Amino acid sequence: MAREAYPSVHGAPEAAPIDFERLVRDESTSIIVCCGSGGVGKTTIAAALGVRAAEAGRKVVVLTIDPARRLAQSLGLSELDNTPRPVVGIDTSSGGSLDAMMLDMKRTFDEVVLNHSTPEKAEQILANPFYQALSSSFAGTQEYMAMEKLSQLSEEAAENGRWDLIVVDTPPSRSALDFLDAPKRLGSFLDGRFIRLLMAPAKAGGRAYLKVLSGGITMATSVMTRLLGGQMLQDVQTFVAALDTMFGGFRQRAEKTYALLGDRRTAFLVVAAPERDALREASYFVQRLDQEQMPLAGVIVNRVQRLAAASLTSARADAAAEVLGEEGVDGTGSQTAALTEGLLRVHADLAQTAERHHAHVHRFVAGHPGIPVTEVPAAAQDIHDLEGLREIGAALSSAG
Repeated sequence: MAREAYPSVHGAPEAAPIDFERLVRDESTSIIVCCGSGGVGKTTIAAALGVRAAEAGRKVVVLTIDPARRLAQSLGLSELDNTPRPVVGIDTSSGGSLDAMMLDMKRTFDEVVLNHSTPEKAEQILANPFYQALSSSFAGTQEYMAMEKLSQLSEEAAENGRWDLIVVDTPPSRSALDFLDAPKRLGSFLDGRFIRLLMAPAKAGGRAYLKVLSGGITMATSVMTRLLGGQMLQDVQTFVAALDTMFGGFRQRAEKTYALLGDRRTAFLVVAAPERDALREASYFVQRLDQEQMPLAGVIVNRVQRLAAASLTSARADAAAEVLGEEGVDGTGSQTAALTEGLLRVHADLAQTAERHHAHVHRFVAGHPGIPVTEVPAAAQDIHDLEGLREIGAALSSAG
């Protein structure tokens, strides 16, 4: 059977691996952000780093924003929610600890409202129908709340020393970097003409504003009423008016967290699969982080196929299997030969995958000289417990 050729990239430079032992042990690193496209094992990498760091003596909290529940299962927890929960089974002999949590977008938004407004204002906002929709499903809210939760964890760590390392597992796909835009988007939203129009009633004293609004604004309000409905528009206006005093705090906190992400205490890790599309996405992440001047520690290429008999190429295994197959047709084969033929064909498939992975990774390295790249071998089975996470952590560290 003809096979697609995936030759290695001759002359491609070898990338220096990421020094994970230094990364997880160095107390000057207080935040590790794992980002990447969906389905590349980002959640597993974040959990493995958390376990490795905790057992090296760090006080770690892992925050996942991925809606999948794999992290809780791997860490032996029945569930994860907005409250950090201790992970049992961690070797604490070096003085470390591990907590884990999953972002609850609405609960985090509710906490912001409760912490930055009076009880009366908070009650009014939390009961508002528009706020309830905004806090649950509005586009961009998850990314902003992720920054808010990271800010809360960082402040708590600074105040009481509960943690000295925060590992963040970001949402899949390119939205994983949307939180970098959150402060700018928030500022544009709060300063935009639409919001100023909605705030006009409150700032002009209720119904009295109708006497002073220009004809253009009156027309715009009429259009919005038809589009949104009178009750919806009123809900939005009430929400904006109630939240007016909090807007400055929202913007300041978002910008503070953005600055924290760009600080030398933070390290970004881009996680990718050894396939063309995933590595193309990784290139996007690398370029974007460079544009934002965010501290990139390196790229992890996860689930790379490795071979026990690396010298036996797919072509040689196929050829040997073909010979054994022909002998079987002649009637001279044996059960042992048939089994050997089958094993050779399985090896040929795995070797083809390994060659393809090797070629894709080397092309990526050639296109991004100077960026540390670490390969993690594909596991024989899904990672579902602490021991599996320890093996991933050991593979990361041994590669460095």
